[in-house]
Parts: sequence; structure tokens; C-alpha cells
Amino acid sequence: MQSFTHDTYISPFSWRYASGEMRTVFSEEHKRKLLRKVWVALASAQEEAGLVSKEQLSELIAHQEDIDIERASEIEAEIHHDLMAEIKTFAEQCPNAGSIIHLGATSMDILDNMDAIRLKEALSLIIEKTKTLLSLFLEKMEAYADTPCMAFTHIQPAEPTTVGYRLAQTAQDIKEDLEGLLAVQASIRGKGMKGAVGTSASYTELLKDHTMSAMDLEQRVMEHLGLKAFTAATQVYPRKQDYRVGTALSSLACTLYKFFIDFRLLQSPPIGEWSEPFGAKQVGSSAMPFKRNPINSEKIDSLCRYISAQNEVLWQNAASTLLERTLDDSANRRLVLPDMFLALDEVLLTANKVVEGMQIHQSGIARNLEAYGIFAASERLLMELGRKGANRQEMHEIIREYSLKAWAEVQDGKPNTLKAMLSEDSTILSFLSKEAALEALDATQYTGDSALRTRMVAQEITSLLNRC
Repeated sequence: MQSFTHDTYISPFSWRYASGEMRTVFSEEHKRKLLRKVWVALASAQEEAGLVSKEQLSELIAHQEDIDIERASEIEAEIHHDLMAEIKTFAEQCPNAGSIIHLGATSMDILDNMDAIRLKEALSLIIEKTKTLLSLFLEKMEAYADTPCMAFTHIQPAEPTTVGYRLAQTAQDIKEDLEGLLAVQASIRGKGMKGAVGTSASYTELLKDHTMSAMDLEQRVMEHLGLKAFTAATQVYPRKQDYRVGTALSSLACTLYKFFIDFRLLQSPPIGEWSEPFGAKQVGSSAMPFKRNPINSEKIDSLCRYISAQNEVLWQNAASTLLERTLDDSANRRLVLPDMFLALDEVLLTANKVVEGMQIHQSGIARNLEAYGIFAASERLLMELGRKGANRQEMHEIIREYSLKAWAEVQDGKPNTLKAMLSEDSTILSFLSKEAALEALDATQYTGDSALRTRMVAQEITSLLNRC
């Protein structure tokens, strides 16, 4: 038996990243159990056709879980064919049934159906973690739907929004990603049992003296596996399926990358409105003891970038499968498909932890609103003056001149005096009382229908989660 320790290269996904559940899905042991599941399903259908005896089928079922990777590895070292090594290992355990294992099949009849099962299993784990993340977003959206904060365009202070509305925009994207994941999972199909080039010629030959057709055999195998089969396939199922799966994973990674790079900006001290949970003994920097680096958000963005890059390989596989089959997708699929799922699994585990424990700093929000919100609220004042009959152009010029003066003061580190200047201007006061002018200049009230839209998004998400 091969053993792997930390004195040789092992993937970070083997021990550092992802859940034990996801590692199990892509483990060699689970893979081989799924391969045997396909062989047993094939033998079950062939038993109905009279090609396999009940005793042979029972023997296969009895040894279906007896995976022996050490013995299979020994055989593979001699014959240099991993699937045949597993067949021979299974056959050694089944002296009566060994001769009928893989009857009529080509390697990809077994491997591609195995992969389809595994893709559905891995998608289930991603979907459940995505649903958990959406539920956490719902909690935060409701808690902060009415909490005003500065919004930024071009990474510059713009107008107020609410914390809940900022969260809702990401949650809306995650909802659409979840819908995409559910759709792609429902669309997963196996190759079926179609033989070397997809024509079912070998099965047709086996069944020529039987009433069961090759298509009937395939249907029974796929029913045993709980899969649908592609109507047409070559030696492999269309590699566009892998690309569709990868695109769904990459889309969710894109959404989360955007949210967590924003999180990193909002945690930076100049903004200082959000922060990740930080453990009592957590170390932020080996050199600077005071640091509270956004390491979780940075890890998420790093892995999301990796996921996106892997999807290009799946595009190439789909586009470059020449004629009925080439083998140049085989090696990279052993890496790319597991890595994408394992990376996204780690992303979701970390994202759930960060969103659940995220800290919203009201003092930072208030500081930014005080410094910059008044500039946006001056637009509200301009609208109020227009309602009272003031000349819009004249009022615009007055507000513009005061705003430039106040902005220069803020850039020099001085307090923002725009509110005082505008609420004491005699021209403005000829249309509004000082109290009315100050009320119009309250930036916390200048958030439009953001709270309402936050709750509308929450209702859409709740509806989806109740359906799935």
C-alpha cells in the first residue's frame, strides 16, 4: 500500500483545504467503489438477459465493497492500465464471476458513468453549503436593511446606501448561482453503455439471440445507477458537460470573489466599516503584532482565482476531443475536476464562517457618513429647494461653491463644515427654514428605496430556499 506523509509532495487539498466529505467523494477508495457499482449494474442488466447467472451476480455484489488498492496498484505496475488493474483485482475476489466482469464494455462505459455519479454527489455538497451561505446572508440583510452607510463608485465616496442593500446585491447573485448549480446537477447524464465509439456494437452482438436490445440493456443499467444517459455519445460523454459544471462552479466563485475583495476594502482602516471575525489568539503578522489582516477573505479570493483558471482547461477539453476520442483530457481531468470542487468547498466553508461572524462597525460607518455623506445629501437639499420654487441653476452654483470649499477642508484633515455653511446661507434660508435645511442635509435619510429592495431580494431568496 502506498503511503503519503509530509516528507513528500501532497496536495494542500489532501489536508489543508476542503471538507472531509468532499475529499471522500474524490478519494481513490470511493472512486473504485463507484466503478464496481457500475460493473454490478451492468451485470444485473445482463443477468436479466441471461448472459450472467444469479450466482455470478450475487458474488459480485458480495465483494462490491472489498476495495484493495494495494493489489490493484501491483497489477497496474505490470500492465500499465488502471481500469484493467481494478477489473483483475475484482475478478480475483470473485472466482466464479470474474470472467463476466466488464462484459461488452469499454473503459469509458465504466469511467464516464462513474464520473457522472461523482459529479452529482460533489454538486450536492456544494449546493448544501451554498444554501447555508444564503441563509446567513438573509440574517445579515434583515439585521442591517435600514442601516445607512456610504456607497462608493470608482472607490470614491458617492451617495449613501444601506449595509443590507450592499449584502442583498451579493445575495441576489448567489441565488442565481444556486439556481445554476441546481439546473446543472439536474442535467448531469452518464455516457450510458455504448461501447468503444458510442454505437453499442459490442452489446448488440452479445444480445443478438435475446429479446433485450442494446438500448434496453443500457436503460436497465442506468436505472440501477439512478442516472440518465446521453442519447448520443462517442467513446466518452460529451465533454461540454464538464465545461457546464465548471462554468457553474466558476460563476459562484466569481460572485464570492467580488464580495470578498469588497470586504477587504471595507476592512481597511481608512474605511473601517466591516471586519472579519478575529480569534483571541490569532496572529495577524509575523513582523507587525498589531495587524488584523483579512486572511480569510484573501484566501477566498486566491482560491476563486484558481477555480476560474481551471475552467479554461475544461473548455479546451470540450473543444479538442478529436473525432470519437483522444486521451489528452484524461490526465488533466484527474486534477481539474477534483481541484475545482475541493477549492470551492473550502471557499464556501470559509465564507460561511466569515459571514456568520462578520463585524459591522457603527463608529466607522458614522465617521464616513459625517465626512462624506453631507456631499451627497446636498443633492437632496437641491431637490427640496426646487420644490419650494428656487432657481435650480442658482442653487446648484451656491451648493457647488460651498462643496468645493468643504472638500478641500476634508482633504486637509479638518472637520466637514458643509452642513453649517449651507444651513446658514441667506439665499437658501429665503426658501427653507434652518431646521428644514438641516433635515434635508441628513445623509442617513438619503437611501431611497434600498431597504425595501433588500427585503424584496430576501423574499426571492426565501422562496427559492423553500423550494429546494
